[in-house]
Amino acid sequence: MVIQSKRVWTAGQFISAQIVTEDGIIKDVLPWGTLPADEDYGNRRILPGFIDVHTHGAYGFDTNDAEPEGLRNWMRRIPEEGVTSILPTTVTQMPEVLTAALKNVAAVVREGYEGAEILGVHFEGPYLDMDYKGAQPPEAIAKPDVEQFKRYQEAADGLIRYITLAPEHDEGFALTKYCSRTGVVVSMGHSSASYEQALLGIANGATSMTHVYNGMTAYHHRKPGLVGAAFRVRDIYGEVICDGCHSDPAALNNYFQAKGRDYAIMITDSLCAKHCPPGGGYQLGGHDVEIGEDGLARLVGTDTIAGSTLHMNRGLRILAEEAMVPFDAAVNACTLNPARCLGVDGRKGKLVAGYDADIVVLEDDYEVLQTYCRGKAML
Repeated sequence: MVIQSKRVWTAGQFISAQIVTEDGIIKDVLPWGTLPADEDYGNRRILPGFIDVHTHGAYGFDTNDAEPEGLRNWMRRIPEEGVTSILPTTVTQMPEVLTAALKNVAAVVREGYEGAEILGVHFEGPYLDMDYKGAQPPEAIAKPDVEQFKRYQEAADGLIRYITLAPEHDEGFALTKYCSRTGVVVSMGHSSASYEQALLGIANGATSMTHVYNGMTAYHHRKPGLVGAAFRVRDIYGEVICDGCHSDPAALNNYFQAKGRDYAIMITDSLCAKHCPPGGGYQLGGHDVEIGEDGLARLVGTDTIAGSTLHMNRGLRILAEEAMVPFDAAVNACTLNPARCLGVDGRKGKLVAGYDADIVVLEDDYEVLQTYCRGKAML
């Protein structure tokens, strides 16, 4: 297959080019018009496929539901946002629920599915701080435990690739060190850690932070906290929810100004209610949530934010058009940076010969015209 456009994103800029794909891989990137094109996208933007490393669900399905067809439906449909790779994300619940969720992801990966590629599981909790739990159910929060984590990883067939934990509760940083040694990205979040504790977490193997600004100690000029560590330590990754509500566009701009183009990661932190009508009838971690007209999810009867319904392509628009983040930094945040964080940047995150043919075609208003998952048109 040959697709082309006058605006193909490569080497941090747009060029006129053709992309030739074969067997799910980008075979060649050629000058525009070299070969007859199967699809000519004119002047539309062609970008690498988006990677969402923190997303609980969509289309009425939550990772913790442990329903194979719900997970398959999610993967098949989520390319409508330009998403081509994903980490289905658990939320804190009791061990039997988490074990079933992990076994479900492993079974679907083993048995096959279509659409966005499941790169692994993001295990958010249960090793969190009670004061900064956010909407995570308090009754299921637990102390970090290496032996218990090993059982979870066994249930997942080794698919846990990323874990959110509160480093101040990880005695001797035992779980942090174990995960780091075994190829699991440790992300500090839902945490009351001080700036100093955050630095020790990094020194013992943590390489990311979970939804910076949310679920963590705030920035103060005499107590920098986790946010201060995210700003100061520029060579660790940090997720940020780019819906303009969890973090004001000005705060998003501040974050990217501090972090630069290589370590910020855009996430949706989306719930099962994404792509569903506003209102009630949804749950997170066994607790009722309702979706407002603003798209935010809140625990019923409270102002506690409980995730988002953000679409990745709209997050890119908010970053570039409202937060005024440089376009290359905004694109990296949803493509190359998450790929690097997960160690899959040898095949994901770029439009380069030899890489997976994960491609999104955007209209000028950031709506998705077409998405290719390993060369297959999904829309």
